[in-house]
Amino acid sequence: MSKIQVRIDEALSVLTQLGMPNEQLNERTAISLLALLDLPITKSWSEASNPMLGIRAILDFSREKLKHPYAENSRESFRKYSVKQLVAAGVLLLNPDAPERAVNSAKNCYQVETSALILLRKFGSKSWKKSLVTYLESRQTLADQFAQHRELQRIPVVINSKLKIKLSAGKHSDLIRQIIEEFIPHFVPGGELIYVGDTGTKWGYFDEPLLHSLNIKVGAHGKMPDVVIYYREKNWLILVEAVASSGPVDGIRHAELAALFKASTAGLVYVTAFPDRGEIMRKFLSVVAWETEVWCASDTTHLIHFNGTRFLGPYTK
Repeated sequence: MSKIQVRIDEALSVLTQLGMPNEQLNERTAISLLALLDLPITKSWSEASNPMLGIRAILDFSREKLKHPYAENSRESFRKYSVKQLVAAGVLLLNPDAPERAVNSAKNCYQVETSALILLRKFGSKSWKKSLVTYLESRQTLADQFAQHRELQRIPVVINSKLKIKLSAGKHSDLIRQIIEEFIPHFVPGGELIYVGDTGTKWGYFDEPLLHSLNIKVGAHGKMPDVVIYYREKNWLILVEAVASSGPVDGIRHAELAALFKASTAGLVYVTAFPDRGEIMRKFLSVVAWETEVWCASDTTHLIHFNGTRFLGPYTK
C-alpha cells in the first residue's frame, strides 16, 4: 500500500472515530480533512496546522500533494457532501475571518477549529484515545456554539405582524429584506408573500396553499424567483429577482418564469431588484428583458419601466 493511501486511510479512521455519518466516510471527505490540516505524507500528525482554505485550494492539495486529481465539476460535491458536514460537526469553522459572509460567496473559506486541531495532532500517540473521549464529550456543545454564532449573523425579516424569519447573512439576503420592507409597501400595498428564497436553505418561506389557490404547483426543484408576492386587489402575481451579484430577469429567465407559472390564474409581473444604480445594475441593465420592471433599493419610491405601455402590471398577448 502506498504512503499516500496509508495517510488517506488514517484520515478515514479519524473520521470514523469522530462519529461522522457513513455518507462522509469516504476518500473525498478524508482528503478534505487532510488539506485543511495541511497534512501531506511528508508531515506527521503532530505537525498538523489549520490554514484557511477554499474548495479550490482543497482540490489543489489533493492533486499536488496526494496525487488525486478531481474534475473541476467535483467542487460542489466537496462543498456540499464533505466540508459542509465537517462544519456541522464542529470540526471546521466556516468563514472564521468573516462570519457575516454570504453562504454562497465565492470567497467562502474553512478552517479546522482549534480544539479539534489540538486533538488531531495527537492521532497515533498514546494520549489519542483519552483525548478523543474528552473531545467527544464536549463536541455537541461546541457544535451548538458555532451554530449560535452563525445564527447571530442571520438577517431578520418581518413577513407580517405575526411572523418573522431569518435569512442567511449576505448582500443578497439584505436585498431580499429591502424588497419585503420597502418595495411591497410602495408598489404592492397589502401584497401577500407567497415565497421568500434563502441562499442557505432555498425555501426561506413558502405559503404553498396560497400558490396552489392560484392554480400553480411547484416542485422542490422548481427554480423559483427570490420573492413571490400576490397582489389580491389586482389579481397580480409579482415575481422578483434580487440581484446582488448575478441573475436579473433577462430573456432566458423571463421564459423560465413564464413556463414555471404558466398555469397562474393571476397576471404575471416580472421585477428585477438591484441594491442601487451602481456597478451591478450597470453590468446587467443591457440584458434586462423588455416588458419587465426594475427597482433599486436605494430609490425605494421609483420604478424603471422597460418599454411599458403602462406602469406596473402584467402583460397579456
